[in-house]
Amino acid sequence: MRYVSTRGDKTERRFCEILLEGLAPDGGLYLPLQYPKVDDATLSKWRGLAYADLAFEILSLYIDDIPAEDLRAIARRTYTAEVFGTPEITPLKTLEPGLALEALSNGPTLAFKDMAMQLLGQLFEYELKRRGETLNILGATSGDTGSAAEYAMRGKQGVNVFMLSPHGRMSPFQQAQMFSLQDANIHNIAIEGVFDDCQDIVKAVSNDLDFKRKYKIGTVNSINWARLLAQVVYYFAGYFQATKFNSEKVSFCVPSGNFGNVCAGHVARMMGLPIAKLVVATNENDVLDEFFRIGVYRVRGSAETHETSSPSMDISKASNFERFVFDLLGRDGARTKALFGEAVAKQGRFEISAEEFARIAGYGFASGRSTHADRLATIRSCYASYGVLIDTHTADGLKVALEQREAGVTMLVLETALPAKFAATIQEALAIEPPRPAGLENIEALPKRVTVMPVDVQQVKDFVRSHV
Repeated sequence: MRYVSTRGDKTERRFCEILLEGLAPDGGLYLPLQYPKVDDATLSKWRGLAYADLAFEILSLYIDDIPAEDLRAIARRTYTAEVFGTPEITPLKTLEPGLALEALSNGPTLAFKDMAMQLLGQLFEYELKRRGETLNILGATSGDTGSAAEYAMRGKQGVNVFMLSPHGRMSPFQQAQMFSLQDANIHNIAIEGVFDDCQDIVKAVSNDLDFKRKYKIGTVNSINWARLLAQVVYYFAGYFQATKFNSEKVSFCVPSGNFGNVCAGHVARMMGLPIAKLVVATNENDVLDEFFRIGVYRVRGSAETHETSSPSMDISKASNFERFVFDLLGRDGARTKALFGEAVAKQGRFEISAEEFARIAGYGFASGRSTHADRLATIRSCYASYGVLIDTHTADGLKVALEQREAGVTMLVLETALPAKFAATIQEALAIEPPRPAGLENIEALPKRVTVMPVDVQQVKDFVRSHV
């Protein structure tokens, strides 16, 4: 299996080359030369597998430069009931016939990011040990990626983590999960801006190829293909739990900010998983919903990026979106570069042609938008109707899913976090305190380690340089 950049660099690379790299040298994102196709017989063979073994089967289609037995061992070390709290790893919570949540938030940081980050930590440690090298991870988080990365990488040999987050814009629980870690290899940097500023700094540092190589900079954001690949697995797992026969189709509704979570669904669908629709659910930061409605991708500046009660989706520049557009444009790297590397960089927007817009339906995408009032109403109705307490992001997904349901097609809403992470909004909606897992009762009171910085690429580089 070989990988190329979305922006036209035709240099073919193997999985372990791009695992530690993040962005391609031309600023693009990596995708496989082609998606492996899964036939009916293979689906039937996979249907009864344990999650870790299903993960191995899917990963092995994309990773051929790690010995099979090593890869199988990595998958089995990662996806355990001890780490994820249940043998199914991602069990379905049925709300009513044809409607269910896929529980992705049973990992160490109570968010779906653990599903990929725990695997990434294992892969990084394995490959760095094999090479005898070290890696300095530079990442950006709007709420959940940071803690998931830090918990996956803490104590890992040869790895340092530098995590950027928007100062004061995450929930108190999210901040405490990250800033309370005292591990010497974990460094938190709070940027005085919004998530997109953090993401832009990560990209700017990654695009400085001399700095990147000298200080061995890698990434755990969903621009890293390995992380997105890990997320493909739970689409298959959800499908198998929701169906009895391969002739059945299932739709997924995915709360979306940076497009990584739903992009994994796109990859699963391209592989042949019988997905009817991939429904993108946004909050008030509705860049993606606008694109899927009218074909215009318009990045918002910091002043236009709303601070909402589903803060992990307070994103106005969806990094992973480039992967889908590359496919939509017939894998035209020059056109993708013109849109993302030039039009977005200079005008902050682009518009696809009517012909290109018409192709979106063929990829199964639909979208919808949710507001704070919608979140409160959905949290209340889900609790009253089904006795199920959901977080704010999952509420965005459920609200849009109910609008997009089709008769005879099961709709799975991807649960993205546990309600404990967003207690203030749960209190506002239901006047109750969401339950917390044991050991996390007073996390906000723990001592914190964090450095606050302005939006400044050079200051971040200087910090990395002085801490490696």
